[in-house]
Amino acid sequence: MKTHTFRLKPQQDLFDSIEEFIKQNNIEAGCVLSSVGSLTHATLRLANRGYYNDYDGHFEIVSMTGTVSIHGSHIHVAISDGDGVTIGGHLVSGCKIYTTAEIILLELEDVVYKRELFENDSGYEELVVYKK
Repeated sequence: MKTHTFRLKPQQDLFDSIEEFIKQNNIEAGCVLSSVGSLTHATLRLANRGYYNDYDGHFEIVSMTGTVSIHGSHIHVAISDGDGVTIGGHLVSGCKIYTTAEIILLELEDVVYKRELFENDSGYEELVVYKK
């Protein structure tokens, strides 16, 4: 196992920047260990919805978890506003960093994560784990 720690700066896209880091480091299997930071815009896909919701304001990243891979990532994020109202969902492109985002990823070096569509399953490409 190997850890990666990096910081995102104002106006960077949270999801796209994580994906770029994964590609640059050729991470085939990993997970989000920790993340803190803030956003000025959030784009999320909420539970059981086929469309995205957009939110403008100032938000704290209070939780982020997921599996990451150059073959496809699946990340969930929870954010809270100035009143502590918290929402969460699938992280997608469009979330803009306000002050910072500090990301810690764990890379698993003995497996490969891929996403595959299975007949009579969820209808989404789901995680498949292959041994190296």
